[in-house]
Amino acid sequence: MAPAEGFSPPGLLHSLLQDGFARLRPAEMAACLALPLQTLADFAASWDGLEIDSFMADGGRYRRRRHANFTALRGQAPRRGLHRPHFQASVHNTLNGGLDRWFAPILDATLANPTATALLALGGRAADALHPGKSWFIEMHQFRIEATAGAPGYPTPEGTHHDGVDLVLIAMIDRANLTGGETLVTDNDGAELARFTLDGLLDTAILDDARVMHGVTAIAPTTAAQPSRRDVLVATWKAV
Repeated sequence: MAPAEGFSPPGLLHSLLQDGFARLRPAEMAACLALPLQTLADFAASWDGLEIDSFMADGGRYRRRRHANFTALRGQAPRRGLHRPHFQASVHNTLNGGLDRWFAPILDATLANPTATALLALGGRAADALHPGKSWFIEMHQFRIEATAGAPGYPTPEGTHHDGVDLVLIAMIDRANLTGGETLVTDNDGAELARFTLDGLLDTAILDDARVMHGVTAIAPTTAAQPSRRDVLVATWKAV
């Protein structure tokens, strides 16, 4: 498949087709999305309102999140759906899979922020380019992983995994006082393809979920006496 003419940002689709994943640094994302700094700051501030994830089978209280879903019919913009549980099969999430998990909904004000709209549009273009002519079920997750001295946080406690979708977009929002949080991308046999640390507002990874797996290492505070957090947005596209 040849890259779609005019696809933006340059090189994204080529990397997805060649490697199964792409990384867009903050400067590339800023140029692509062209959003005012205050708009980005308002979007990032919404992470302060996340609620504890009470479905952690390891008993952890280190993860906060909110969740929303959308449907994008062929050729149309995403429309938010009624609030519903998040479900992953156990084969994709060996820790927390196999059950309906209800999370607090993403706030309307957060989704009304142009940053959310722009990220959905970017991921949608990538999904459409990889799989033309599809309609999409989209899920969006706000995550905050917290850590304290002696109590690490686990961004992907299930380990390196597939999400069981067609496309995954992971956008860094903020890293504060933390060590770790390194992203690992592997092929389906577990061979390492890339290892990098998302760092900076909207440092973004986009993954062809059928071709590659991903995971993130544990985080710990750099300065033990201060709070530590890792805030990210994850959005997924699954053909329907």
